[in-house]
Amino acid sequence: MEVIEYTKDKMQEWDEFVIHSNNGTMFHLQKFLSYHPAGKFKWHHLMFYQKGKLIAVLPGTLENGVYESPIGASYGSFVTKDIKFKTAMELVSSLLDYGKAQKIKEILLTPPPLIYEEYPNQNIEFALRWQGFEYQLHYISSAIKLADSRPVIPRFQSTVRRNIRKTLRDPNIRVEVNERYDEFYPILLKNKARHGVKPTHTYEELLLLNKLLPGYLKLFMVYWKDIPIGGSLMFYPNRFVALCFYNMLLYEYARFKPIQRVMYEVVKDATERGFRYVDIGVSQDTKAENPMTPSMSLIDFKEKFDAKTIMRNTLYIKL
Repeated sequence: MEVIEYTKDKMQEWDEFVIHSNNGTMFHLQKFLSYHPAGKFKWHHLMFYQKGKLIAVLPGTLENGVYESPIGASYGSFVTKDIKFKTAMELVSSLLDYGKAQKIKEILLTPPPLIYEEYPNQNIEFALRWQGFEYQLHYISSAIKLADSRPVIPRFQSTVRRNIRKTLRDPNIRVEVNERYDEFYPILLKNKARHGVKPTHTYEELLLLNKLLPGYLKLFMVYWKDIPIGGSLMFYPNRFVALCFYNMLLYEYARFKPIQRVMYEVVKDATERGFRYVDIGVSQDTKAENPMTPSMSLIDFKEKFDAKTIMRNTLYIKL
């Protein structure tokens, strides 16, 4: 197996491979990673070939002897087709051989959860563990399993059901799919500031991502009369999962339950479009010393929408 470092002339080959892979997401695309300013990260993306055929890609950075995947994205690690166990073992051993040859000291990999795979396949995870990788972190994430046969509202907790139906009867409340990031982002900033954090993306970065990846982002805005009072920015990482990346609300209008209404709209939309899951993201207490500390209130809120726990795991090895 041949391991080579990615160069820009291979961008089309890389992105085509990710799009048609078993587990690739928008976060693995070079087109996505290109939104970061040049020089921000020390990229060291890898491509794995077997008998001249591309069988895996691995986005990442290499700095101070540490190889990390992802950086500047939600998910990383190997992207493959639906490979056999033997191939998974060979991929991991090739990465380790490459790491030793490059004098890499440590490797950290955070793959997407299993719900992002067309055919759930833990060959890579087992191969990593068998060849010396250990778990470094486990983050709690939440996802709603979608099904055409299951009506959306009856799945939710009783109070949420009542609140959603009330908003549907209110002629002053409406939900629009638009690109009013200028209305969305200031409210998002205020929401994040309440918790002492900032959004992952700047306003300009969201506009750039929307331009770079048409169809991968969708903004749902909730209005009371003509006032924006809430919204959800959805990412569509692959054809299986819709990811609720940002939710926000104007707290002065919280009585109108804009988050509950927009959650109904995004789940309904994803179901109608044939997605398998809505990923509502991680639920960690960002103020806790231990980064794995769960946010019980956030998990409880998500469970009201029939969300179940999935884990986002980081594996590491010291060479």
